[in-house]
Amino acid sequence: MLLNVIERGPETPDAPHLPPIILLHGLFGRARNLGFVQRRLAATHRTFAMDLRNHGASPHGPMSYEAMADDVRETLAHYTSEPAIVLGHSMGGKTAMMLALRHPEQVRALIVADIAPAEGGFTRMDVPPDLANLHFPAELDRKGAETLLRPLIPNEAVRQMMVQNMTLGENPGWAIGLPDIMHSLPAIMDWPTLPAGTVYNGPTLFLKGELSPYIQPHNFAGMRALFPHYTLETIGSAGHWVHADAPLRFAQLVEDFVSKHSALNAAH
Repeated sequence: MLLNVIERGPETPDAPHLPPIILLHGLFGRARNLGFVQRRLAATHRTFAMDLRNHGASPHGPMSYEAMADDVRETLAHYTSEPAIVLGHSMGGKTAMMLALRHPEQVRALIVADIAPAEGGFTRMDVPPDLANLHFPAELDRKGAETLLRPLIPNEAVRQMMVQNMTLGENPGWAIGLPDIMHSLPAIMDWPTLPAGTVYNGPTLFLKGELSPYIQPHNFAGMRALFPHYTLETIGSAGHWVHADAPLRFAQLVEDFVSKHSALNAAH
């Protein structure tokens, strides 16, 4: 499946040739959610922020981390044959990990934002299971959409995120593949059992929000088994949405890691 992509890159024709960077959003997000860090990285790198399947403007279909990783691989191959540095947040982080584990030759280095390779995550999304059956009026503006969702989604941040997934105006509705997402939610919250010996030996950075519960000490052994060369950085005073809660610190850690592993002679 070819995914919808926001591509940004250096504006100067004599920019040094550096590895491409892929950016993958979390559940109910979209490519532009990582726009702040993408714009910074695009000053030196060709970057591809992707809408994962059922999200943004990408096609819809059943979801699994294997399928989503294959989507990313196929989409990257549409633009370049080079291995990429892959950054993923939350569900996008699990997708990035799966890509690195299944196709390590395609991943030069890996950044995983606030999720572990384990069951868990997204428990605080607080999205009702029957949301896909929401009855829409004949016409809807943004204020009306918030009013429509408020009784169902009390969390304002989650409600705002879901409003961005609506088509507003006349004949409003869900712009995303919400039935597929809700049907696949158990698989999205889980982490698949991998064949014995599966490992990604490339450089890996986990970024944890200090206030987030999604990377805990009991996850470290599993992280080390799959990603033996990982390092972990904790971003102070940040929750699960680390890139939004502490954008400058998040961008600094990402840029430092990218710079370290962008040299053409860097170890894969």
